[in-house]
Amino acid sequence: MAKLTFESAMKRLETIVQDLERGDLSLDEALKKFQEGMKISKFCSDKLDESEKKVSILLRDEEGGIQEEPFEKNLLKK
Repeated sequence: MAKLTFESAMKRLETIVQDLERGDLSLDEALKKFQEGMKISKFCSDKLDESEKKVSILLRDEEGGIQEEPFEKNLLKK
């Protein structure tokens, strides 16, 4: 999956799901599609995790400086 983007992976995953939902694949074909879908799903999950770690919100601290805080921590405050 080298050079695969999140968006292209999601499109491929959608196609695989549609193929499986049609129900006209042989068992072997369905298993191959399912296996490919699981690999792509993991790739997408890893990409989302990686992106989440990069996301941070900049907040002004009491001295007027800038303080970085993890995105998820900020969500808990609301």
